[in-house]
Amino acid sequence: MRVAVVSESFLPTVNGVTTSVVRVLDHLAMRGHEATVIVPAAGSPREYAGFRIHQVPALAYRQFPVGLPNSQVSGLLAAFRPDVLHVASPFLLGAQAIASANRLGVPSVAIYQTDVSGYARRNRLSAASAFAWRLVRWIHEGADLTLAPSTTALADLRAAGVPRLERWGRGVDIERYHPSRRTGAGAADLRARLAPDGETIVGYVGRVAPEKSLERLAELRDIPGMRLAVIGDGPAMPQVVRALDGMPVTFLGALGGDDLADAYAALDLFVHTGTEETFGQTLQEAHASGLPVVAPRAGGPIDLVEPGVDGLLYDPASDSDLRTAVAGLVAAPELRARMGEAGRRRVLGRSWAAICDDLLEFYARVMTDRALAGARI
Repeated sequence: MRVAVVSESFLPTVNGVTTSVVRVLDHLAMRGHEATVIVPAAGSPREYAGFRIHQVPALAYRQFPVGLPNSQVSGLLAAFRPDVLHVASPFLLGAQAIASANRLGVPSVAIYQTDVSGYARRNRLSAASAFAWRLVRWIHEGADLTLAPSTTALADLRAAGVPRLERWGRGVDIERYHPSRRTGAGAADLRARLAPDGETIVGYVGRVAPEKSLERLAELRDIPGMRLAVIGDGPAMPQVVRALDGMPVTFLGALGGDDLADAYAALDLFVHTGTEETFGQTLQEAHASGLPVVAPRAGGPIDLVEPGVDGLLYDPASDSDLRTAVAGLVAAPELRARMGEAGRRRVLGRSWAAICDDLLEFYARVMTDRALAGARI
């Protein structure tokens, strides 16, 4: 199979879109498929997993490169002659790629990963929200299939009138993120640093950005026997530092690879505060690491956390629900252990290999449907 991958984000930028694309490319290489990759110019490597990376002109917007429509896209697709187009979180660049693929008779699969309604609510852009959804519909209705990561995202897309929808989640590295790391030197050393008196460590992992609402961690102030750890970095760091001033919190910065896996293993409880997650990849990584998860009852976490079994979902509109959930688990180590074991079991079937094999089946489906439609003409 020949797959053209067009992504609005790629290395060295690290976010959910990039992570998913990298995993898809790894899987395509492992399965022996061919691929080419088209991304906004942002200092990306020339190759990844043996596949050529093509960079097209982009402009910077709030620290992110935004790919611009460019004549190179049509030419690159025509030269590569793909069997299917994979478009990750399509915007301007992705919209052009879908249109070009349609002109070439190439089926396309679009991956939806942006909470448009949540962004509009947070920025009080109610007037712009309707336009944003019209733009999403216009982009995605050109694709043969749109894959959404959660039931909430599917419902939003259906309400916006986007056709041909299916759910496709995200995988997790169940080997790297593993409860056994808790007894390793890396996690043990970090635990000694974060909680020298054996306190319960409550941690967040992810980007420190306005939409993550990390200031809400201030609601956990003065919970007995608790220490906080924030793993990540981003533009909202100054506001978060101010909000948590005086609390027993350690900011570890952005971590990756085994250092990140050790950091998860050093925690006792994972907490998430953002309400705009279309999925919630860090929740899966926490579960894989054997941690109970506390997250808002909104967006992606609704599909990832079974309340009372592997974590708790709190009401994001409440001023006390987050604190009540965390305080209860801080005081209940046996319950945390049971929930952590249940979380690990929950993700065992969600390896990246399994999730990406599902994606290959979606590719095959749109290729077959396009071929049948062409035969009927």
